[in-house]
Amino acid sequence: MDKLISAFPQNIVDALAIAKNASFKTPSNEIQHIVVCGMGGSGIGGKLVAQWVENEINVPILFAQDYSLPHFVNKHTLVIGSSYSGNTEETLSTLHEARTRGAHIIGICSGGEVASFCERNTYDCVLVPGGNPPRSAVAFSVVQIVNLLEKLGFISDSVRKEIETGKLLIVEQENVIQEEAKKLAAFLKDKVIAIYAASNYEAVAVRARQQFNENGKLLCWHHVIPEMNHNELVGWGGGDNRFGALFLDTTDFNPRNAKRLEFSLDVIRKKTDFIYVLKAQGNTQVQRSIYLIHLVDWASWYLSELKNVDAMDIVVIDSLKDTLSKF
Repeated sequence: MDKLISAFPQNIVDALAIAKNASFKTPSNEIQHIVVCGMGGSGIGGKLVAQWVENEINVPILFAQDYSLPHFVNKHTLVIGSSYSGNTEETLSTLHEARTRGAHIIGICSGGEVASFCERNTYDCVLVPGGNPPRSAVAFSVVQIVNLLEKLGFISDSVRKEIETGKLLIVEQENVIQEEAKKLAAFLKDKVIAIYAASNYEAVAVRARQQFNENGKLLCWHHVIPEMNHNELVGWGGGDNRFGALFLDTTDFNPRNAKRLEFSLDVIRKKTDFIYVLKAQGNTQVQRSIYLIHLVDWASWYLSELKNVDAMDIVVIDSLKDTLSKF
């Protein structure tokens, strides 16, 4: 896993090269909504991109992370099927349903049934390198989703360019990232963690939770400011040193949310000694997101080393898939 994490900057370079050569059919009908279908490490790319473009794009981006699609999906919907293996059963189910609804479909995968489905039905499909855990391939899904939105005219080239500068940032800051990741891993060990972020970085918090779950075998949850101030902050009345709080400080909080962050820290400090404020680097939301993704990925691996667990091991998920195959 450490080799896969270290390849993240190069993955961005490779993904951009794939994107440069990709082309897409113009939808036959006006697109009024976009639905990204994808689970786990394959689905998080869509959530990240949706937050990066929400202040620019003129159509809503929603998500299907189950076996069925929202009722509104029709010929005016762009459906993006993101499955790294190409064989994710929930994603395949939604793609078949999208076909019956007349949606405009684009696949992103490394092969498998998604690629075959797209080929049979003459849908565009972007192929990315396969053979690794989906959670290690986030650069490929993020870049391809940004690229297709750009080439279909939904967004400008600004996000793609910020991804390129984000890659430069993490290469320049690699030593800093490594040292901070080691400190964060030591903080995480033997705790149950709540991860908090500004609402426009919720996808980054989800990504952190997923990586701590899978690589570090850590039970944790996430929430966002300001919503957590309306419920979970009260829940900390029952908090104690069994729990820790990780705050993702992205430095671009709404001023009132910055005050909420300060207040929330004061409240939680009265209940636990274990609080970690992780400060992002970067000048834009995309750059800060890439910085945090890379740092947290490393922290999740260092955590696995501290706990003496196998970061690659997802035997319980494999067992579930085996059970479902016999159902």
